[in-house]
Order: sequence, then structure tokens, then C-alpha cells
Amino acid sequence: MKYLIVGLGNIGPEYAETRHNIGFMVLDYLAKKHDATFNTGRHSFVTEIKTKGRTFVLVKPTTYMNLSGKAVGHWLSSLKLQPEQMMVITDDIALPFGKIRIRTKGSAGGHNGLKHIEQTLGHNNYPRLRFGVGDAFHKGKQVDYVLSNFSDDEQAELQTLIEKSAEAVVSFGTIGLERTMNTFNTK
Repeated sequence: MKYLIVGLGNIGPEYAETRHNIGFMVLDYLAKKHDATFNTGRHSFVTEIKTKGRTFVLVKPTTYMNLSGKAVGHWLSSLKLQPEQMMVITDDIALPFGKIRIRTKGSAGGHNGLKHIEQTLGHNNYPRLRFGVGDAFHKGKQVDYVLSNFSDDEQAELQTLIEKSAEAVVSFGTIGLERTMNTFNTK
């Protein structure tokens, strides 16, 4: 079985460690753990890992967040996969820092990357892992907040949370979405 895992983020060193790039960070961890290297692909950086009898195609869109659907559309079509064989990893300000919430579908919740994916697919029926980044910003400062680095306190926990998110991705491909949700949404 093959799965498409899309980590949302923005390319460029100025965005590398920002809250908005948590999707990239989870995929970077998975690639490093499996000695995989990202290569330039259509609308993205892409690599493949194999674990527990499954193949995971890891995609980091290079279109910037607002056009993430371009990469999603291309890779779903190219790999001949259905949206339910894909998981999108994204930051979420509606969740407290470090809280992971996996869903089978859902609204974009104001997230421009998810909005473009929904627009491209014509629906919102695809699995996603929402990584809580909190909402410690003043009114009107949301963009500045998600494009800022994690705080020192958050940094202390970040690696463990990235590893947990990566476990959830592998779980999605090996034991299925429902059991993964039961395991990771309660912790």
C-alpha cells in the first residue's frame, strides 16, 4: 500500500523554524529517521520511505502555503491515489500548543493551505493531522504569530511532539485512520 503524506509549510530559510512550518518539520524528521533525502519534484520537494510494509511518499509543497493544492492535486493524480490515502499535516491555532488532532475531514478553519487544497479537490474529505500551535497573539497579529518561531518553552517540547506526530503518520498507514484517531486524539 502507498500513502501520500503532505506536510504544509513555506519554503525558504526565513520560514524554516516557524509555527506555520510544522508540517515540513514532521516530514523532515520522518525522512531523516529513514535515511531518505528530499529531491525536487513537481510543485514540491519529495521523497519516499518504506516502513512496516507500507510506502509513504512525503511531499513538502514549494508553492508557498496559499497554493498547496497544486502539489496535492499533482501527486494524488501522479500516484493514482484517492484522497483517503493522503494525510495533510498542518498547524492549527485553534488547538493548544502540542495538541494533535486527527480528522477524516473538516473545514479549512481559516487556514489558507487547507482552503487551497479544498478548492483544488472540490471537497474537504481527506485525512489531516492538525498540530496545535496555540493562539498567544493579539487581535490582528495572527499572521505574525504563525510566521514566528516557537518560544523557548515550546522548543523544549517540540522534538517529542514532532516524533509523536510522525508516529501518527505511520500509524495511519499501518493500522488505519480510525484506530490512529483513537490512539492519538486522546493523548
